[in-house]
Amino acid sequence: MARLMLFCCLLLNCLGVRLLAEPIRIGLNYPHSGNYRAEGLELHRGALLAVAAINREGGVLGQPLQLLARDSASKAETARANVDAFAAQGVQMIFGGATSEEAIAAGQRAHDLGLLYFATLSYADEVTGSAGHRYLFRESNSARMSARVLGEYLGWNMPRQRYHYILVDDTWGRSIETELRTSTASQDRARHGRSALPAHAAMRKDYLAALSKAAASDADILVLALLGDDLQRTLRLAHNLKLHTRMQIIVPHLSKSIVQQIGPKVMAGVIGTEAWTWRVPAQEQSASGQAFVQAYIGHYQEYPASSAASAYSIVMQWADAVRRSGRLASEALIGALEDHRYSLLKGPQQWRAFDHQNVQNIYAVRVRSRQHIMQDPLKQDYFEIIHQMAGDSAAPSLDDWQQERGDQLSLQ
Repeated sequence: MARLMLFCCLLLNCLGVRLLAEPIRIGLNYPHSGNYRAEGLELHRGALLAVAAINREGGVLGQPLQLLARDSASKAETARANVDAFAAQGVQMIFGGATSEEAIAAGQRAHDLGLLYFATLSYADEVTGSAGHRYLFRESNSARMSARVLGEYLGWNMPRQRYHYILVDDTWGRSIETELRTSTASQDRARHGRSALPAHAAMRKDYLAALSKAAASDADILVLALLGDDLQRTLRLAHNLKLHTRMQIIVPHLSKSIVQQIGPKVMAGVIGTEAWTWRVPAQEQSASGQAFVQAYIGHYQEYPASSAASAYSIVMQWADAVRRSGRLASEALIGALEDHRYSLLKGPQQWRAFDHQNVQNIYAVRVRSRQHIMQDPLKQDYFEIIHQMAGDSAAPSLDDWQQERGDQLSLQ
């Protein structure tokens, strides 16, 4: 009898240890294929580093953290379906995305299922504006934040110029065009022309027609409100047409992967924005940010991109909220995140309560010359920070946000 009791105790103890070791799962909804696969790779790498760092410190609530990943292919319907698949696997939180349509569709489905969704690389104002809700947080900057820092820089350094816009005709493209026209006083479409490319279906003839229209204009500044493959193809064609010799080219949202894929010869001198570069931690005296940079270099022999930093920050911030609240329930974590201020990979940041936008410094950057880049040990020192704006100045005010929301003046 004593032996039986001892066996039962040992069995229960083993089961208890096994149950305690059951992983807590989170889901990365990211583009492993499609136009934004390079950005997706950075998201995945950043998330893996965060999970590894958390597990080295004992996991979350005494349990290891496990990352599950699904390919969204940058398609809203696929991203939404992935949320259901993640929910069936028992994830506690979902994050990712490379388009605003993805974030809105997947975020809404997560809301329906009571799961938190953290949006990455989703820049349209609508994500935390008209389409925002309680279960969605955005770590990346918005179109308005990029437009304001660019508008201030261009207003001070290139005043009274004529603009021409080439944009993708989707939620983000229209959003960044509207915001940048406002911030640069280029709302007059008769003077400041435009071409809109079809979303997901643009062809070479579309790019050439848009660039020919720009070339025939008297524009001083060419704004390419494009991302992914659309941006790559348009920039190469613009370079072949030598538009860069008579126009300042603006790409509102730049990324490491874009420069890598197109090459510094074509990209040199292009101006845009970033929410983070690998040089920011040293500039803003962030020890944890510098440690992240070194860890990333050690694992991947590359400098981390802002997308990797975003994924890393989301996982670390979610885990921190779990520890502070002592719970995994979404409502408890919303309370722990709202108005929470922190510093992780740069200076101070905040998850704003009224719209769940992450408020942080935003930077105007210029792509360095090929000569400078090739002198760097990793040949990836792409961006020179030429201007910056505090998050509180760049992000929309409460009044602006409520005006966009109409009758719905709080997150539901």
